[in-house]
Amino acid sequence: MHVLATLIQAENVYPDLSGVGGKETLLSIVGALLTFVLIVAVLMLIVSAIVWAVSSDHGNSHTAAKSKAGLLVAVGAAALAGAGVAWMNFLLNLGDTL
Repeated sequence: MHVLATLIQAENVYPDLSGVGGKETLLSIVGALLTFVLIVAVLMLIVSAIVWAVSSDHGNSHTAAKSKAGLLVAVGAAALAGAGVAWMNFLLNLGDTL
């Protein structure tokens, strides 16, 4: 019975990150890029909201529509950046359970 339990026992599946040369540098670059994307998305969100408010107040509907689209793009970019990290963590945790 002990041999059967040993054969059925699943092994952990996890990427071998030690095989990548310069792993620490790669992780710091990815972290810096993610920070840059989130900062630009927040700044774009603020600028688009201000332009939308001012252009709506002055009756410029074309600029208001463009700034509304910019606002939605900024929210989408921030959501995708955060979702990418969450998706990668989910897949890495899933690998341990397979």
